[in-house]
Amino acid sequence: MTLQAAGPQLFPPVTSAEQQRQQAAPCRKIHPIDWRGRADCQPGFEWTPRSTCLIGIVGGAAPGEPVDGRAKCAMRVARKGDDQMNNTPRLLGRRAVLSGAVAAAAAVHAPTTAQPAISVPSAPPRTPPAVTRILARYIVGAKFADLPEMVRKQGTRTLLNWVGCAVGGSRHETIDKAIAALAPFSGKAEANVLGRRERFDSVTAAFLNGASSHVFDYDDTHLKTIIHPAGPVAAAILALAQHRKVTGTEFLNALVLGVETECRIGNAVYPEHYAMGWHITGSTGPFGAAVACGKLLGLDEQQMTHALGIAASQPVGLKIQFGSMTKSFHPGRAAQNGLFAALLAQQGFTANVAAIEGKDGWGQTLSTRQDWTQITDGLGVRYEAALNSYKPFACGIVSHPAIDAAIQLRNAHNLTGAEIESAELHCNPLVPSLMGKTDPMVGLEGKFSIYHCIAMGIMQGAAGERQFSDTIVRDPQVIALRKRITLRIDPAVPPDKCDLTLTLRDGRRLNKHIEHAIGSLEAPMTDTMIETKFRDLASGILPDAATQRLIDLCWHVETLDDAARIAAAGSA
Repeated sequence: MTLQAAGPQLFPPVTSAEQQRQQAAPCRKIHPIDWRGRADCQPGFEWTPRSTCLIGIVGGAAPGEPVDGRAKCAMRVARKGDDQMNNTPRLLGRRAVLSGAVAAAAAVHAPTTAQPAISVPSAPPRTPPAVTRILARYIVGAKFADLPEMVRKQGTRTLLNWVGCAVGGSRHETIDKAIAALAPFSGKAEANVLGRRERFDSVTAAFLNGASSHVFDYDDTHLKTIIHPAGPVAAAILALAQHRKVTGTEFLNALVLGVETECRIGNAVYPEHYAMGWHITGSTGPFGAAVACGKLLGLDEQQMTHALGIAASQPVGLKIQFGSMTKSFHPGRAAQNGLFAALLAQQGFTANVAAIEGKDGWGQTLSTRQDWTQITDGLGVRYEAALNSYKPFACGIVSHPAIDAAIQLRNAHNLTGAEIESAELHCNPLVPSLMGKTDPMVGLEGKFSIYHCIAMGIMQGAAGERQFSDTIVRDPQVIALRKRITLRIDPAVPPDKCDLTLTLRDGRRLNKHIEHAIGSLEAPMTDTMIETKFRDLASGILPDAATQRLIDLCWHVETLDDAARIAAAGSA
């Protein structure tokens, strides 16, 4: 049976019994809405480049409209056309979906009279550029002297923010448990874990520092992809710098190149890759760590190509782990995997030279869409590393506009939370998709609860690490306020904007619109604010004098004859 529509056919006929079965079979999967409010469909049967879907009705919404940040795929049909080139399921507009759905329903009950087919020619397959080799060639030839001053400065800010986060997270129970598990198996004790006394082999130290820097969810963010780029890269090269002496300029150059690499690769597949369930920090992080370590090891072009290829086989991280200890495992493992890839490549260990872009390679396996130009265009001219941002709040980045609004309303009207009858947040679908935990039970879950984040902004005027303790998350007054907060989801609202409306018990209504939250590229944290954040994180772990010395070393990394001095100064 072929789906028919009034007038020309929407899709060419299918002939085999298997194709007919797949055509009529409902997918019945729930698909997340991406940051642009679109559903990224992956049908329940084996997906092919010629597949697409109709988005069906969920909870009374019209086809194609998001419901609580999700949409259901109603049917799978076969289509030939230009989508084959990029392996991208094409999402139909609302009117096309409605007419197609009606036609499909009618076809089920209509007489099976043969109708003429309209042939749609297939586009010839396009060979992607040699992305892996182009990237490797650039990394090998890139010099510190070529970095613009503003890129160097942003690299230094990235380092300072990352070291502070790693020190602050070093005493979390997540790191305690990881050390207890790994210490008996560690090799030569040559590398420090920031904020602690223990020393480990470099590969283990890379994992631990990467994990501790992310455990508070307070680290840097590349806002275009939501990658936290410093963790995998800085953790890997700091560990390597304690095994092999490198200067501060070599260290900073490697950090910038590693961040640049993972963000460019992320640009090529976001948001489709993220919508598939990958934690993009862990899946792109091995590339950044591999090229940064490879740069410090002096790999040649062929070795660097192999290092990228080895990294391509080591993606890590699923979004289902958000709110658990395993989320911080992702950047730690990515750092370790990237270091591992560079060390293997140095010894002549080989990999496919098209591992990023090739058929069955990283990009085509882990995403339904790839834009290779995002990786190769403007290398050495356009710097993604210059677009890094730093969090003022210790939680998921998409919650920051709402927290900013809550704090401003609290301060302007002397609110405590008790006077609030209800609160409504008008926000992008990405907010409930990533921050939708309504009843967090532990602090790590609270970091992914938009309800808890808004409550903290109103009740405490802050959302630092102290606001995400297990005790505060379970506080009855906090829970009561969380339950009075609702969301109004709107794909037309950009992810970095929001409107928060508070209805008070005395009848007043207070509203705050956030155009650009503090910490965004438009309203960035100042150097002083990053230093204050650093001191707050290091408080109780390092003495004040040691904290200041570590801050100074980070700011003046370019002048260091040995970058390992940062690791030594950061040990407790």
